[in-house]
Amino acid sequence: HEWTELAEQIREHQFAYYVRDAPTISDGEFDGLLKRLEAIEEEWPELRVPESPTQLVGGTFSTEFAAVDHVERMLSLDNAFSIEEVQAWATRVENESGGADVHYLCELKIDGLAVNLLYEKGRLVRAATRGDGRTGEDVTLNVRTIEGIPHTLTPPEHQEGESVPIPDVLEVRGEVYFPVEAFEALNASLVEAGKTPFANPRNTAAGSLRQKDPRVTASRGLKMLVHGIGARTGFEMTRQSQAYDLLSAWGLPVSEHAKVLDDLAAVEEFIAYFGEHRHDAAEHELDGVVVKVDEVSVQRRLGSTSRAPRWAIAYKYPPEEVTTKLLDIRVNVGRTGRVTPYGVMEPVKVAGSTVEQATLHNAYEVERKGVLIGDTVVLRKAGDVIPEIVGPVADLRDGSEIAFVMPTECPSCGTTLAEQKEGDKDIRCPNARSCPAQLRERLFSLASRGAFDIEALGGEGVNALLDAGVIADESTLFRLTAQDIARVPLYTRAAKKTDPEEAVVDGRVLSANGLKLADNLQEAKKQPLWRVLVALSIRHVGPT
Repeated sequence: HEWTELAEQIREHQFAYYVRDAPTISDGEFDGLLKRLEAIEEEWPELRVPESPTQLVGGTFSTEFAAVDHVERMLSLDNAFSIEEVQAWATRVENESGGADVHYLCELKIDGLAVNLLYEKGRLVRAATRGDGRTGEDVTLNVRTIEGIPHTLTPPEHQEGESVPIPDVLEVRGEVYFPVEAFEALNASLVEAGKTPFANPRNTAAGSLRQKDPRVTASRGLKMLVHGIGARTGFEMTRQSQAYDLLSAWGLPVSEHAKVLDDLAAVEEFIAYFGEHRHDAAEHELDGVVVKVDEVSVQRRLGSTSRAPRWAIAYKYPPEEVTTKLLDIRVNVGRTGRVTPYGVMEPVKVAGSTVEQATLHNAYEVERKGVLIGDTVVLRKAGDVIPEIVGPVADLRDGSEIAFVMPTECPSCGTTLAEQKEGDKDIRCPNARSCPAQLRERLFSLASRGAFDIEALGGEGVNALLDAGVIADESTLFRLTAQDIARVPLYTRAAKKTDPEEAVVDGRVLSANGLKLADNLQEAKKQPLWRVLVALSIRHVGPT
């Protein structure tokens, strides 16, 4: 039972992160859920099925671009959140290395988007996002716009020792990122134009790479650093660092901060140094240090799990913390009826952006953290991305603070909320079919890339259709006619004399976005069954 609940929670969070680009919990909390699931599967190995979240790498690809298979799987990395965990990993490495000398290749962990470059006979023929590790999205045209990524590899004119010819097939792994300076300039221009600035460089890099128009990607100033090799023909290497030297010699961008170290003490110094200089050491955001065994023979001996190599680990720095005032605790209702409390705070800047709200997940979490309305609270962005209330500064209390009381009725429809079930810490609104908040969230989800992919129906569009009274539920959405949509101001424009008379409704006709919505809805009716199932917002059912 606990495995089922945990797996569902993890899939929900993956859905929010990978499909909606709107993560709902911090990296640390997600890793905690995953670790608990791994512990259960350690005790009950029969639960370790291929579709378990512990056996999958990251999220599934979004099929806005063509799905393509990697020649060799792109694995993820296991994380360490303390030096003790790094030390334990290094001890296992040395114990299982067969007595070989072990050196450590350390490099900065770039907070960006993993991409795989495929070169054939030295020519870049494909670039793809990591996706689920086996299959990703084809982003070749967009990657070709990134400065510093060679379209053709060129052997060096002069090289000491024996030169290595360019392989017939070469997969190069790397990270696309948004330089901090370019990100700040972009946000400044958006604010000046009266537009909403982007939240952080990582999400902006991902969004910029997924643009349908490569010219938009080209305008963003993305960069990439490579840090590994996948499939290859025609050459072998004895050290990982040799691969970096080769990649650099062939014209690919390699981090200047990668360094081979002799022992764990030097690794710890490397981690400490860049922890102190994480905001001024590099032009990109970094959230940790990746430590790899440099000797390829030892890498082979250690092998990999289904999701990560045993010969590498990612140390993640603790998130930055600030304090602010917790003004209120409110609740919202999700697509499956889950009622989630969230904190409303005095605006405060943390890790590069201003934060005013942060989820508190459930009533149990509010009680566990001991926060009261009116508290001064410690706030951090876990992974420098997701706002998280750590806890109160109890010494600053003056007696005016009040405890949060979870509502007993749904704030949207007034239905009595359902009690927590065993193994489920969430309180839910049982009024699935008539709760306005649940309907709105289900429609948001239905239109997302991971479900029906209705591009013209965003959050504003859903609200506009509901406010205009032209839809009552999911089924009526697909019965909308052009005349129905023409009654929604968001999707119309003033009629012109040249417009067909039958297209005019109350002096207005469909705008370009309205026509696009009508087309999108017709296309959505042709989607495969798996997308229909995802769009229904059934608990325990999501994209894999």
